[in-house]
Amino acid sequence: MRVLLLGSGGREHALAWKIAQSSSLEELFIAPGNAGTKQHGTNVSMDVNDFESIKAFVLDNQINMVVVGPEDPLVNGISDFFKADEQLNKVPVIGPSKVGAQLEGSKDFAKQFMMRHNIPTAKYATFTKDTLAEGYKFLASMKPPYVLKADGLAAGKGVLILNSLEEAQTELKNMLADAKFGEASSRVVIEQFLSGIELSVFVITDGESFKILPEAKDYKRIGEGDTGLNTGGMGAISPVPFADATFKDKIKNQIIIPTVKGIKAEGIDYKGFIFFGLINVKGEPYVIEYNCRMGDPETEVVIPRLKSDILDLFEGVATGTLSETDVMFDDRSACTVMMVSGGYPEAYEKGKQIFGINTVNDSIVFHAGTKADGPTVVSSGGRVLALTSYGKNLTVALEKSYQSAEKIEFDKAYYRKDIGFDVQ
Repeated sequence: MRVLLLGSGGREHALAWKIAQSSSLEELFIAPGNAGTKQHGTNVSMDVNDFESIKAFVLDNQINMVVVGPEDPLVNGISDFFKADEQLNKVPVIGPSKVGAQLEGSKDFAKQFMMRHNIPTAKYATFTKDTLAEGYKFLASMKPPYVLKADGLAAGKGVLILNSLEEAQTELKNMLADAKFGEASSRVVIEQFLSGIELSVFVITDGESFKILPEAKDYKRIGEGDTGLNTGGMGAISPVPFADATFKDKIKNQIIIPTVKGIKAEGIDYKGFIFFGLINVKGEPYVIEYNCRMGDPETEVVIPRLKSDILDLFEGVATGTLSETDVMFDDRSACTVMMVSGGYPEAYEKGKQIFGINTVNDSIVFHAGTKADGPTVVSSGGRVLALTSYGKNLTVALEKSYQSAEKIEFDKAYYRKDIGFDVQ
């Protein structure tokens, strides 16, 4: 099988690493990829949202399957683009239709979907700049803290949690009237705050049946003890100790099954991953958000725990025979520690030469924001490397990742030294 994987981050490196192990693979291309993905296939300089260039490449290189890593091309309708094109419609895309991707692309769409299918989530209301005054009143009727979410994609920055009513009302105006997050905040979802501990659950579905992948927990704050600014993710662990069999049964029966049934009932074309951002509130699971793709850095711990051939699963998704495939997991724990650029998630410098990657033996080094500069590897993003390790338990796995981090150097490198601190 000839496969084109779209994306350039740590998630895509983990997917490339796994796809490259498949007995079905003939050739793998990654667009645009990074300095790590080229170990597993051929990097192609191509924009993930340039559908015409992707079409030309697929036809010129006899691609049999396209795997979509990031959310943007899915929300922009790459799956629909392939289906509507006579030359492309036999090439399966692993990723939902544009409507399916609205589960991530629009917070309001997702909330309405959950309400229609009785899926547990926080109470909410949605407002525009024309209903700003009503938004103020709604906030005044709630107890702090106040949760404001930009309806559209805002690169992970569109969620604000505020403790003062005055600040919440000011930020609501900033988002709606002053376009703080651009078009993404032309609508804002105000949501009841849920207190609990978060986790991520992933399924792969062909629109009829589904397979549940290992759960994970990521750490978003830049500072230790979950302090400081939100990031794209500073590390992740799998499995999640508090997600016992009883809790996972609740997730499956109250959230996953109703979601997949709802997708089918509404005639939504959905062939790909569903990410459930969940919170455990006194032993009960609630949905915080859906994503229409795998998370990052959770992919870097979930995919290494998948023992099955991933192309067999993708083939099952493409042909509607996922129920006939087997999914097997590694019983070991996995953790990943993210090394980031100094200054991230605010201003940071790129182009820093990275030393020591080849000295790492006990971890898998997944590249997140790197590029090759001749024979050297340099940083090209805020999150630079994800160091994933296995262990008989989380403590052992984390220790290996931290030992590996000490072997790698680049100017102003930073990583959190307390990943998993709240569950061990």
